[in-house]
Amino acid sequence: MMTDQSKSPDLVFPADPPGSESTWRSKSRMSRSGRLASGVRYKNSLIRCIRNIIPKCSRILHIGSGDGSLLSGLEPEVGVGVEPALDLVDKATADYPQYSFHSSEFEGFEIEGKFDFVLIADVLLDVYDIDAMMRKVRVACSPDTRVVVTNYSQVWRPILKFLRFLRIARPRFGNTWFSPGDVRSAFERTGFQLLSERCEVLFPSRLPIVSSLFNRFLSQLPVFRWFCLHRIYVARLDPEPITPKPSVTVLVPARNESGNIPRLMSEVPEMGSFTEVIFVEGNSTDDTWEVLQEAIAQRNDPLYRLIKQPGKGKGDAVRAGFAEARGDILMILDADLTVAPDMLPRFYEAVSSGRAEFANGTRLVYQMHDRAMRFLNLLGNHFFAKAFTYVMGQPIRDTLCGTKVLTRESYNKIVANRDFFGEFDPFGDFDLLFGAARLNMKILDVPVRYGERVYGETNISRFRHGTLLFRMLFVGARKLKFR
Repeated sequence: MMTDQSKSPDLVFPADPPGSESTWRSKSRMSRSGRLASGVRYKNSLIRCIRNIIPKCSRILHIGSGDGSLLSGLEPEVGVGVEPALDLVDKATADYPQYSFHSSEFEGFEIEGKFDFVLIADVLLDVYDIDAMMRKVRVACSPDTRVVVTNYSQVWRPILKFLRFLRIARPRFGNTWFSPGDVRSAFERTGFQLLSERCEVLFPSRLPIVSSLFNRFLSQLPVFRWFCLHRIYVARLDPEPITPKPSVTVLVPARNESGNIPRLMSEVPEMGSFTEVIFVEGNSTDDTWEVLQEAIAQRNDPLYRLIKQPGKGKGDAVRAGFAEARGDILMILDADLTVAPDMLPRFYEAVSSGRAEFANGTRLVYQMHDRAMRFLNLLGNHFFAKAFTYVMGQPIRDTLCGTKVLTRESYNKIVANRDFFGEFDPFGDFDLLFGAARLNMKILDVPVRYGERVYGETNISRFRHGTLLFRMLFVGARKLKFR
C-alpha cells in the first residue's frame, strides 16, 4: 500500500469501475501488480499485527497473497496463497517455494483441505463480489477455523487519495470502501459469526520510538483508535451442535471443604453421554482428604475419582485435574458450593450447542444473598470486569467466578500456547480466560445464582489477592492489548 520513499509509476485508471466485469478484473489485477511489489515497511507492520492473532506453524490459506512476503512472514507450517495477478504468483512461487500459490480470482478459487486460519488481508477494495468470495472461504473452514480480515479505515480515504496525488502512495483501481457495518453484514449473510475486531496501525511509516508509541499504545486508546489505518476482524463459521453427544468431566478443587463433601457427592447432575467427577484435594489442614476417601469408597463409582494436588493454588489444582480428565467437556466447580451444582447443565448447553467455546460464569447478574459477597469485593469485581473486557476484547462480566467450562479440544489449544503468557496465574481463571481470548475463542457469559458459603472460610484474601489481580491485569494488557 505505502511505498518506501519510492515514486510510483504512471498508472491511469477510470474514476469509476467500468460496466464490464472482465474489464474491471483486468484493471484490478494490473493495479495489484504495480501496488503490491513494494511497501516493505508497511508489510512488516501488518505482519506484526497479524502475528498477534495467528501463531507460527499454523495452516494458513491467504486470500490476496500478493508476492508471498506476508504469508512467509507468518511462518506457517502449511501456507497456501490465492492471488489473481499472475506475475505476483510467479514471484511468490520463486521466492517462497516451500509454500503453494495459485492464480485465481478471489471469488473463484478451488482449494482442497481445511485450514487453521484464512487470512484476507487488504483485498476488500479489489473484490468484485464479497459474498461469492466468502462462500468459497466457507469450504476451506472447519468449526475451529478462524477467518482474519484486515480492511482499510474509511477515515484514511482522503489521506490516501492525497498521498497518491503526491505520488507517495501507489495508485489503485479498486474503489469499494467497506465500512465496519458492511463487513459485519457480509459475515452474517454468508454464515460467519464475528468474534472480535480491533484497530491497528496509527502511524504506518517507521520512525524509532514514535512508531512504537503510536502503533502499540495510542492505537488502542479511545479516540485514537478511530484514526487507525486498519480494522482487523476475526470470525468463525456459524456454530453447530457438537456431535455425538459429548461427555463431561466436572473438576472440583477442594481445600478445607470437608463439610461440603456430602452435598457435592449427591448434587452433581448427570450430563452428556457420561459425567465424570474428579476431586482434587489441595493439602487441607482439616479432614477433607479423609472425608473424600470415605465418600468415594462408599459410592463405589469409577466415574468418581480423587487425586492429591501436587502443588499449591487453584491453578495448579485445575491443571492436575484436567490432565486426568476423560470427558469431552471440562467443567470447574468450586467446592464451597456458593454456585450450586444444578447450574452446570446450562453451561453444558452453551458449549455442547456450539454457541460458546468457553462458558464463563457470572455472579453479577442475579441478586445475591445478603452475605454472599462483601461490598468492597463487589466493587472490585465490577471494576475488574470492565477492565478485563477492555483488555480481552470480548465482554466478560465476571472474571473471578470459579465456574468455567470449555471443551477438551479448546483446553488443549490453550495449553499448547501457554508459553505466550508464561507461569503467571495462581488463580487458574486468567490462564484460561487469557488463553481463550488470545486464540479468539467464543467466550460466553452464563449467569449463576451466587449464594452464601455455609461451611468453612473463604480462601480469598481481599487485599493480597486484589494486588495479584492488578498484576493479572497488567500481564493481560501487555500481552493482549498493547502488544
